[in-house]
Amino acid sequence: MATRFWHPVADMHAVAAGGELWLDHGSGAHIWDVEGRRYVDATAGLWYANVGYGRDEIVDAAAAQMRRLHAYSHYGDVSTEPTSRLAERIASLAPIDDAVVFFASGGGESVETTVKMVRRYWSLTGEPDRTVIVTRERCYHGLAGYGTSIVGTDVFKAGVGPLVGDTIRVPWASADALADAIDEIGAERVAAFFCEPIIGAGGVLLPPEGYLDAVQSVCRDRGVLFVVDEVICGFGRVGDWFASTRFGLEPDAITFAKGITSGYVPLGGVIVGPRLRDAFWSAEAGVWRHGYTYSGHATATAAAHPNLDILEREGLLGRALELELELADALGPLAEHALVGEVRAGLGAVAAVQIDESVVAADPGLPDRVTLGARDHGVLTRTLVGGGLQVSPPLVVDREGVDEIASGLRAALDDVAAQG
Repeated sequence: MATRFWHPVADMHAVAAGGELWLDHGSGAHIWDVEGRRYVDATAGLWYANVGYGRDEIVDAAAAQMRRLHAYSHYGDVSTEPTSRLAERIASLAPIDDAVVFFASGGGESVETTVKMVRRYWSLTGEPDRTVIVTRERCYHGLAGYGTSIVGTDVFKAGVGPLVGDTIRVPWASADALADAIDEIGAERVAAFFCEPIIGAGGVLLPPEGYLDAVQSVCRDRGVLFVVDEVICGFGRVGDWFASTRFGLEPDAITFAKGITSGYVPLGGVIVGPRLRDAFWSAEAGVWRHGYTYSGHATATAAAHPNLDILEREGLLGRALELELELADALGPLAEHALVGEVRAGLGAVAAVQIDESVVAADPGLPDRVTLGARDHGVLTRTLVGGGLQVSPPLVVDREGVDEIASGLRAALDDVAAQG
């Protein structure tokens, strides 16, 4: 047997046949494999390595906390200094006044928490029939139970049903479709609308102008809770602490993960506004029997503090705004390639090179061949739903690194085109 490691989101027959890529170390925006080959990381791991690789400051903080007290359950009234202090710090950055923070281990748990939270909220406030969760086509909210149920692409649901009920999807770019769907179901049955500011794994679909304001208004007008999933966008990737801040949104809750620690230690959570909080924190609410073994994990929260320090000290939110222009400039010419349908860029350090839909329809495996071919040209990327190539590098990448990404992708596209 070629490997005993069952890889996530993988065709294990192909992995076993072709072997694994063993990565060894990283520095800045680059990673080296065990054979010494260098790659520019076009994906920041999985959208998360915002401050890049090799940050001893984060490693030292985690190690120091491990030596002091690596972890303890935070159930009930127990906390640790880095955890409570991080909740205060996140609340101070959030675009929600008077917020509180519920911690989880990652984005999937954050979404699970929030679905249960909004449904429980309506039960506590006397409207238990409000259970329907509305999401968008092409959306992605993790692959745990509720996340799989509300994901906007059926490929993630194949063969694992039946899933959680009372979920519906609406077209990804239409606020009118959201309003119509809520009205058809009846607002008295709808708990919340979950919205990624940028649809990430679903293809890097940028919000149409005015869309986010419009869907927030639709929710407000109908009394539906508005949840913004910032697992990808949060902590600098779109040029502000949150996409909600950049777009002037005021959600009822925000999910986060990834950039909070730049992936050095798993951590996620939910930023919760007063409307939701007050129902749970009232004298009548009692114990909400929800949480995780590692909710508020002391080592993870200790690692988050220097990560946030680096984002602030090195001006990496501003760097994301520069990358917004640099990625569009460097990747834009790829739109003329025979295999490419369009390049999507122009909102922070997030972009995609979309393989032409007709090409994908005729040869569904072609985008993956481009992704694998990019490694031969020193670029690590991955294929998104719909055949796009992900480009979301660490915020520390320089213009030379951006050009490396563009030239490596072009060379891979040329190779695949030449193979016919």
